[in-house]
Amino acid sequence: MCLGIPGRVVEIHDRAGLRMATVDFGGVRREACLAYTPEAAVGTYVVIHVGFAITTVDEAEAERTLEVLRAMADAVEGELGEPLPRSP
Repeated sequence: MCLGIPGRVVEIHDRAGLRMATVDFGGVRREACLAYTPEAAVGTYVVIHVGFAITTVDEAEAERTLEVLRAMADAVEGELGEPLPRSP
Protein backbone atom coordinates (compact mmCIF):
# COMPACT_ATOMS: atom_id res chain seq x y z
CA MET A 1 0.00 0.00 0.00
CA CYS A 2 1.26 3.47 -0.85
CA LEU A 3 0.57 6.46 1.32
CA GLY A 4 0.88 10.03 0.11
CA ILE A 5 0.64 12.89 2.58
CA PRO A 6 -0.61 16.35 1.55
CA GLY A 7 1.40 19.41 2.45
CA ARG A 8 1.71 23.05 1.40
CA VAL A 9 4.65 24.30 -0.65
CA VAL A 10 6.33 27.12 1.28
CA GLU A 11 9.49 27.57 -0.78
CA ILE A 12 10.80 26.47 -4.18
CA HIS A 13 14.48 26.16 -5.01
CA ASP A 14 16.87 24.40 -7.37
CA ARG A 15 19.18 21.60 -6.23
CA ALA A 16 21.60 20.14 -8.75
CA GLY A 17 19.24 21.00 -11.59
CA LEU A 18 16.12 19.58 -9.89
CA ARG A 19 13.15 21.71 -8.92
CA MET A 20 12.75 21.18 -5.18
CA ALA A 21 10.43 22.52 -2.52
CA THR A 22 10.17 22.90 1.20
CA VAL A 23 6.76 21.45 2.08
CA ASP A 24 4.92 22.12 5.34
CA PHE A 25 2.93 19.28 6.91
CA GLY A 26 1.20 21.13 9.73
CA GLY A 27 4.40 22.47 11.27
CA VAL A 28 6.80 19.76 10.13
CA ARG A 29 8.78 20.82 7.08
CA ARG A 30 10.49 18.48 4.64
CA GLU A 31 12.17 18.80 1.28
CA ALA A 32 10.48 17.22 -1.75
CA CYS A 33 11.17 16.99 -5.46
CA LEU A 34 8.70 18.78 -7.77
CA ALA A 35 9.80 17.07 -11.01
CA TYR A 36 6.40 15.37 -11.41
CA THR A 37 4.39 18.49 -10.55
CA PRO A 38 5.78 21.33 -12.67
CA GLU A 39 2.59 23.35 -12.04
CA ALA A 40 3.25 23.50 -8.27
CA ALA A 41 3.92 26.98 -6.89
CA VAL A 42 4.39 28.47 -3.43
CA GLY A 43 1.07 28.03 -1.62
CA THR A 44 0.06 24.99 -3.68
CA TYR A 45 -0.89 21.80 -1.84
CA VAL A 46 0.88 18.70 -3.11
CA VAL A 47 0.71 15.03 -2.19
CA ILE A 48 4.14 13.72 -1.21
CA HIS A 49 5.19 10.09 -1.52
CA VAL A 50 8.77 9.02 -0.69
CA GLY A 51 10.11 12.53 -1.20
CA PHE A 52 8.34 13.29 -4.48
CA ALA A 53 5.30 15.49 -5.09
CA ILE A 54 3.09 13.18 -7.14
CA THR A 55 0.07 15.43 -7.66
CA THR A 56 -1.42 18.76 -6.65
CA VAL A 57 -4.64 19.04 -4.66
CA ASP A 58 -6.79 21.93 -3.53
CA GLU A 59 -6.72 23.05 0.10
CA ALA A 60 -10.12 21.49 0.92
CA GLU A 61 -9.02 18.06 -0.36
CA ALA A 62 -5.74 18.33 1.54
CA GLU A 63 -7.64 19.10 4.76
CA ARG A 64 -10.06 16.20 4.23
CA THR A 65 -7.14 13.81 3.73
CA LEU A 66 -5.34 15.11 6.82
CA GLU A 67 -8.52 14.70 8.89
CA VAL A 68 -8.78 11.05 7.80
CA LEU A 69 -5.13 10.42 8.66
CA ARG A 70 -5.59 12.02 12.09
CA ALA A 71 -8.70 9.91 12.72
CA MET A 72 -6.80 6.77 11.77
CA ALA A 73 -4.00 7.63 14.21
CA ASP A 74 -6.56 8.33 16.95
CA ALA A 75 -8.29 4.99 16.30
CA VAL A 76 -5.01 3.09 16.51
CA GLU A 77 -4.09 4.91 19.71
CA GLY A 78 -7.49 3.99 21.13
CA GLU A 79 -6.93 0.32 20.35
CA LEU A 80 -3.42 0.34 21.82
CA GLY A 81 -4.38 2.36 24.85
CA GLU A 82 -1.33 4.55 24.40
CA PRO A 83 -0.21 7.32 22.04
CA LEU A 84 1.58 6.43 18.83
CA PRO A 85 5.19 7.60 18.63
CA ARG A 86 5.47 10.90 16.76
CA SER A 87 8.26 11.86 14.36
CA PRO A 88 10.44 14.75 15.47
